[in-house]
Amino acid sequence: METTPLLTPYRMGEFNLAHRVVLAPLTRCRSYGNLAQPHNLLYYEQRAALGVLLIAEANAVSETVRRYPNVPGLWSEEQVEAWKLVVDAVHAKGAVFFCQIWHMGHVSPTGTSHFQPNGQAPVSSTDKQVTPQVSHDHERSVLEFAAPPRFETEEIPHVVNDFRIVARNAIRAGFDGLEIHASNGYMIDQFMKDSVNDRTDACSGSLENHCSFAAELIAAVGAEVAVDRLGVRLSPFSDYVDCVDSNPEALALHVIGSMNGLGVLYCHVVEPRMCVNENDGKLMIPHRLLPFRKAFKGTFMVNGGYDRGEGDKAIADGYADMVAYGRLFLANPDLPERFRKNTSLNKYDRSTFYTSDPVVGYTDYPFIFFREPATACALLY
Repeated sequence: METTPLLTPYRMGEFNLAHRVVLAPLTRCRSYGNLAQPHNLLYYEQRAALGVLLIAEANAVSETVRRYPNVPGLWSEEQVEAWKLVVDAVHAKGAVFFCQIWHMGHVSPTGTSHFQPNGQAPVSSTDKQVTPQVSHDHERSVLEFAAPPRFETEEIPHVVNDFRIVARNAIRAGFDGLEIHASNGYMIDQFMKDSVNDRTDACSGSLENHCSFAAELIAAVGAEVAVDRLGVRLSPFSDYVDCVDSNPEALALHVIGSMNGLGVLYCHVVEPRMCVNENDGKLMIPHRLLPFRKAFKGTFMVNGGYDRGEGDKAIADGYADMVAYGRLFLANPDLPERFRKNTSLNKYDRSTFYTSDPVVGYTDYPFIFFREPATACALLY
């Protein structure tokens, strides 16, 4: 029988996982009123199974950081209660459920100010305005971004406290742990990367100073939930929304050093953009994360363009402990089983990634064998 390294058991801290396939955190814009909904419950319940690690989509840390429509949050009691129902359904399937938390900083397209209390402007590490960007949805429209006011030094502790409160709320909602979203050009990335951070206070200048905000946040959240229940997601090579660094390797290694010092459970790192293989002209994963793998002392998770074969190789070669799948898991709620059977995969529909429909492109992707999922909704009533 063919060996499938991806499907071998793995112990991540205190969590016994059935295999190395992880549901990556994916913004889906379907949590109406910033609250988890019955269809969110069904979506996660569909992808849950005994010993599977799921990472929930990013939850906003306060009402002042909402930049996209219908993203969930965990700053209020109502939101905690809504997530409890989802978490209970996932746990009933025997899965492990972590919650990603984020602050989006100045990534706020013009016209989304109605997501901010009283229409106030978004804040960031900088007052630089993001250049126009092509949207990731099917319309591929050009987005303009608002000019942000810069965080004053004395405001930073308030942001750290927002993360602390939301981390506490996530555990109250029943999540098994937290993942800090320190990637993809959002707030923490804006402090870390030198193309954006143009501050003149203690968060500026040296690499250590650029990373001080991230280090403070990680320590604060770790103190709130325990570092053995904490992961951090990094994307040192990414260039989203003008957020790049002149020395991404040094940046990531510095942050990983801080994480090691605290004993953080896992490090989740995004590969650079796929590149063209000169030998066959096909797209390939650059595989530039090995130095980070060697440096980090805990569980190392990779993400970005992986299929079954690439995931198997990453595990077999010791390049990673876990592989997080986004679009493939989105379109295949039974992805680990499909990998096990080495069968065909559903094709994802990019046009539905960020629409608000509670069914289409969300809970209607078929399983290998049809099953009736409606019973999951009964958990809400």
